[in-house]
Amino acid sequence: MTAHLITGAGSGIGAAVTERLAQRGDELWLLARDAGRGKELQKRFPGARTVVGDLAHPEKLSWAFGHQELPDRLDSLMHIAGVVELGTIGEMTPKSWNAQLAANLVSPAELTRLLLPQLRVAHGHVVFVNSGAGLRANAEWGAYAATKHGLKALADSLRLEEHDAGVRVTSVYPGRTATPMQADVHRQEGRMYDESRWIDPASVAVTILAALDLPRDAEVTDLSVRPGR
Repeated sequence: MTAHLITGAGSGIGAAVTERLAQRGDELWLLARDAGRGKELQKRFPGARTVVGDLAHPEKLSWAFGHQELPDRLDSLMHIAGVVELGTIGEMTPKSWNAQLAANLVSPAELTRLLLPQLRVAHGHVVFVNSGAGLRANAEWGAYAATKHGLKALADSLRLEEHDAGVRVTSVYPGRTATPMQADVHRQEGRMYDESRWIDPASVAVTILAALDLPRDAEVTDLSVRPGR
């Protein structure tokens, strides 16, 4: 059975991907920040297993994983969770920078490091759900965009390092998508939120699964998805 470990499965793009993989009958391992969140995920996705680890504290992930059961092999590791806080460079504090760096960049790097043995066994696939901000930085998006530019660099390096081990690496760059994070972004921007203007998370999920399902003779490296309406 195909096995996946997914971060951010509780909402938005992560939930859409998890729903489709559950419908296929795949084996799901869902990262939860604490035991309570783990129970919520298991209730929403019956049959899924959870692993507890807080992306806000990447330095503690190794210890946490050492005290839990993990899959023996992984066909995919999908980094979909993320946080965003807008603000100018002149007002962003180290606390704001570090919170976004931890969740958006350092934790994905650490999770990948910890799970590479299982990915190598399966000749698996690492998917980084990045952002349009990983390709272009706009005013007041500096800290978030910096983490996403770093995530692109992480993916590019990993792809070269693990190619001979048979591990594929894909970066996905969604434009504005109708998720709870997008609603929060609009709140921070002081704008009205109309989800009908933006990409349905299910559409991004379809593109991610297309990359996963590609035959082994090819690899999608970078995939941009933009609002079509």
